[in-house]
Amino acid sequence: MGFLAGSMSLTRFRLVEDTVEPTVLAEAAERLRRYAFRDIDNTAEERSFGWVAFGNMLDTSFENEPVDLGDYLVFALRLDTRRVPAAVFKKHVAVAMGQALAAAKAEGKKFLSKDEKLEIRERVALALRARFLPIPAIFQVVWNVRRHHVYLASVHPKVIDLFHEMFTQTFGLHLEPMDPYFSARALLDVAELSLLDDHAPTIFTPGVV
Repeated sequence: MGFLAGSMSLTRFRLVEDTVEPTVLAEAAERLRRYAFRDIDNTAEERSFGWVAFGNMLDTSFENEPVDLGDYLVFALRLDTRRVPAAVFKKHVAVAMGQALAAAKAEGKKFLSKDEKLEIRERVALALRARFLPIPAIFQVVWNVRRHHVYLASVHPKVIDLFHEMFTQTFGLHLEPMDPYFSARALLDVAELSLLDDHAPTIFTPGVV
């Protein structure tokens, strides 16, 4: 679910950098286009990811929908993943192995080598991936450029890692999570940080030591 839904889950970040060069914000659309999503429907690739427009996963030009909305930049991360069901893969590998073994026996061989089996599995995987369409997933992003806060419509660790990497690569900026620890650090003076780091957790469950 995205920011326009009735409810959603999100991850909050803040920029590590205290200031952002105005050119970075002015070039936002161009930077997003540089790392825009690339379609893999007509290939056998397993995964593709990149930026798309906030409200249209097919828009990789960012010309039909504005990126800049007042104090905010809005866009989305699209991740397409091609998945072959395990049972389908197992079946086709078994068929290919049987055919290869029959051909080997006709040539006087008694078994397939480890390398031959590996080659068969890779060939089957490639052939099957070309027959399955990738499944798209969209994760919307809202960046408050005045407060240096960034919000991602996902809590999945792998998506968060991918977004973090893409954001830094695209804008040359670094993010840190706005979890309770980092939020508390932002409110403390340098002399008080040790109080937070040395603080022992409190166990509220009765009977647990």
